[in-house]
Amino acid sequence: MRTFQSRPFRGSGGGSAHNGIAAKYRASLNRHPFLLFGLPFITIIVASSFLLTPATALRFEKHDRKVRQLSQEEAIGLGKNRRKVDINEEYYRLAAKDLDDWEQKRVERLPGEPDGKL
Repeated sequence: MRTFQSRPFRGSGGGSAHNGIAAKYRASLNRHPFLLFGLPFITIIVASSFLLTPATALRFEKHDRKVRQLSQEEAIGLGKNRRKVDINEEYYRLAAKDLDDWEQKRVERLPGEPDGKL
C-alpha cells in the first residue's frame, strides 16, 4: 500500500499560483484584517447609501405626483352630492332584499388586464 506523498499539492498553475495577487492578498489579510477587509466593506456600505439616496428620492417624488393632496375647492366639491346615512334605514333597506335568489357574475376586466382564467 502506498503512503501519502511528502510533497505539498501545487495545483494546475504550478509554483506561480502561490506568488499571485490572491496569495499576497491572503497573506496581507492575516496581518491587517481591518485595513484590507473591514475598511473596504464599510466604504462600500457608506458609498452605496449616498448613491441610493437620489434614487429613493425619485421614487418618493413619483409617488407624490400620483397621490397629491386635494385643494380646498376640490374637497368642498366632494361633499356636495352626498346623502345622509342612517344606520337603521340602511339595515332595513338591506334586510328587505331577497338574499336567497342571486346569480354569480364575473366582473368586467379592463382591456389588456388578465382575466384570471387558466
